[in-house]
Amino acid sequence: MSDTDDNNSGRRPLSLKRPGSGTVQQSFARGRSKAVVVEKKRKRVAPAGKDAAAPQGKPAAGKGKSDTSLAAKARQLGLSEEELVARQRAIQRARAEAAEREAKKRQDEEDRSRRAAEERKALEEQRERQAREAEEAKQREEEARRAAEAEAAMKAEEARRAQEDDNRRKSAPAKKDAPARKKPEAPATPDRAAQESALEAMGGRVKRKGGAGATGPGAANKQQPQRNKSDNRRRGKLTIQNILDGDEERQRSLASVRRAREREKQRRLDPGTGREKIEREVIVPEAISVADLANRMAERSVDVIKLLMKQGQMVRQNDILDADTAELVVEEFGHIVKRVSEADVEEGFIADDDPEESKASRPPVVAVMGHVDHGKTSLLDALRSTDVVSGEAGGITQHIGAYQVQLASGDKITFLDTPGHAAFSAMRSRGAMATDLVILVVAADDSVMPQTVEAINHAKAAGTPMIVAVNKCDKPDSDPNRVLTDLLQHEVIVEAMSGETMSVPVSALKRTGLEELTEAITLQAEMLDLKANPERAAEGVVIESQVDKGRGPVATVLVRRGTLKRGDIVVAGTQWGRVRALVNERGQQLSDAGPSVPAEILGLDGAPEPGEVFAVVENEARARELAEYRQRKARDGAGVVAGGATASLEQMMARLKQDQVQEMPLLVKADVQGSAEAIKQSLEKIGNDEVRARVIHSAPGGVNESDVLLAKSSGSPIFAFNVRANKQARDLAEQEGVEIRYYSVIYDVIDDVRGTMEGMLAPEKREEFIGYAEILEVFNITKVGKVGGCRVTEGVVKRGCGVRLLRDDTVIHEGHLKTLKRFKDEVPEVRAGTECGMAFENYDDIQKGDQIECFDVIEVARKLEE
Repeated sequence: MSDTDDNNSGRRPLSLKRPGSGTVQQSFARGRSKAVVVEKKRKRVAPAGKDAAAPQGKPAAGKGKSDTSLAAKARQLGLSEEELVARQRAIQRARAEAAEREAKKRQDEEDRSRRAAEERKALEEQRERQAREAEEAKQREEEARRAAEAEAAMKAEEARRAQEDDNRRKSAPAKKDAPARKKPEAPATPDRAAQESALEAMGGRVKRKGGAGATGPGAANKQQPQRNKSDNRRRGKLTIQNILDGDEERQRSLASVRRAREREKQRRLDPGTGREKIEREVIVPEAISVADLANRMAERSVDVIKLLMKQGQMVRQNDILDADTAELVVEEFGHIVKRVSEADVEEGFIADDDPEESKASRPPVVAVMGHVDHGKTSLLDALRSTDVVSGEAGGITQHIGAYQVQLASGDKITFLDTPGHAAFSAMRSRGAMATDLVILVVAADDSVMPQTVEAINHAKAAGTPMIVAVNKCDKPDSDPNRVLTDLLQHEVIVEAMSGETMSVPVSALKRTGLEELTEAITLQAEMLDLKANPERAAEGVVIESQVDKGRGPVATVLVRRGTLKRGDIVVAGTQWGRVRALVNERGQQLSDAGPSVPAEILGLDGAPEPGEVFAVVENEARARELAEYRQRKARDGAGVVAGGATASLEQMMARLKQDQVQEMPLLVKADVQGSAEAIKQSLEKIGNDEVRARVIHSAPGGVNESDVLLAKSSGSPIFAFNVRANKQARDLAEQEGVEIRYYSVIYDVIDDVRGTMEGMLAPEKREEFIGYAEILEVFNITKVGKVGGCRVTEGVVKRGCGVRLLRDDTVIHEGHLKTLKRFKDEVPEVRAGTECGMAFENYDDIQKGDQIECFDVIEVARKLEE
């Protein structure tokens, strides 16, 4: 039988309706086919309902019957049990989703109904408010109309009364003999009552007969004296009209009403300005000028000065008031005082730490430190594959250099190259404070030196981990183990000696060990887990600053967190400005600088001090306020220091009694601020109690004409370090006789100043004993005085030398020889064993047997201590 006959056999084809087995038709090459029987293992599925919720491990009651009914139902529908269960679950899910949609729909309907009700309520409230406002406006218009009508009625009444007065005056002669009769009081009409109420509402007064509360004749008689008093005051000239209307109620005039209104208005106004008084909150600092205080209160300075004059203080607009006086003035003017400290302007300059989720990894900042000429810059050159040493005068680093190196692995490291000379201690301190890691470079042939110890102390003070790089290992006389042993004396224990400090032997010349050094740096940085938030305003530290010709003040900064962008407003110390350009160490323009990126910024109004913290502020007003406060604080501090020299009369008199100290004034100009600071500190350390150097001015930038004029007025030379004077300054210096000295190495500056100051020292005087003589006889010679006949017992006696007269081994006189004679001739000297005659200057009390001690005074040049 063929495969086709097999296919036509009694087996039914495989379909979804059959729960068990079936066949699958397979096709082969050349038209051949084959039917394959496929059987599918049926899984037992628990039906949904109570049986499905039965605990596992305990068969539900009637489960076999439920399975049988489920299988029967599945066969009836032509489905497998799995399909039936799946359909039932799908139906349940559809029902649940439909119920959920229905509930959501009902919820949406309820929300819409609630919002519609709220909107209707708000609309009704708005309409009611508008209706109330319209009603109030209508009432105000009605009141204004009534007031206008009352005013018009008053004017008409006054005109009518004036007309009646004229008529009465005309008819007065005919009625002269007629007895005076009292005019009956007219009843108050509604219009009259309305006028009176309107006048009272506007601040006027209406006089009624018998007073405000009188209603009967008794009350009228009771109040009559007061009314007569008022009428007598207002009556004026006595006329027939006054006699006829004397007992009648008099109504207030329109001018009186206007005056009452004006008085009420003036009572509510500020008496100083005529405007409504506004109560302000006035910020009062520790010290404030009179003009500034008046401006903050929105008052006139003249009024403030008048108030202080009444209190006994004679001040002017620019005079400064203390906080207590300013507080009293503000309270007198009716304002609210808010006391603040002047230092509050610093609040918010440096923001708090950022949350951890906003921080991202940043490159490490590494400071290369060590003794001078131990190969710090050469090691950094080997890492950067550049030659910076050739650009440094004398082969030593004069200022901090900031560079960023990208390794072959893609990691970035920021290096700070610090000077090693003793004069640059402040720079090393700043380098250690601004970095995450310190590489201590020690020469294997020189071991630990003074600046090495100082670098270790700076790193420990800053809490910065160290990596010891033993350089110059390629030299024949190098001994790396001696370096590691010497470091133990300064509590630096390397890993080879069971410590925690990593050490790497390197050679900057042969470029060996550099890969191990970068791996150690990367490992240490991973352990420190350095992170910063780049999505915030930039903050960092000023590494170096200078005044560049053509570019102006330039500051080298290191961004600690945030991103510094072009156009940001930066405050650094006492200087501020808008960043005009960002330049990296290769001279390339940058659009921004992120965390751990060194850059030069242009646009500041001056060169900030190295080591100052900089930050980006929101606007120019804030930057100017911060800079002015810091400048004022610096001036006050300088004034205190300058004034401390003459703080009291006793100190001044004590200085006058002492020998006056000689000062050597100097003016220092350098290429960068850090070098100027280092030279100033080094020069001020030279000297003693007799002579000292005083740097009157030190700043970065070239020598200009103002520097020459300052040097001329102070009598000081100008020391130019790595800078030059322009042509105008040179011509002016030659004209004024000001000396300008140019230097490129700091050693030469210090040596020259030391030599000059040693020449200013007074020489040291020493006594050199030259001989002794004994007085054998005393002769009294006319016109000369007493002369001693002496014999020289030891050494030599010279004319004009110093002498001491000894009697019983006690010095009774010290002076000089007036004459020295041998026989009758003056001789320059007399040697031992020879007799001679001696006489002293201004002294004659000599006796036989006295001893004469002769000596010479020699002067020895002094040296300053190193």
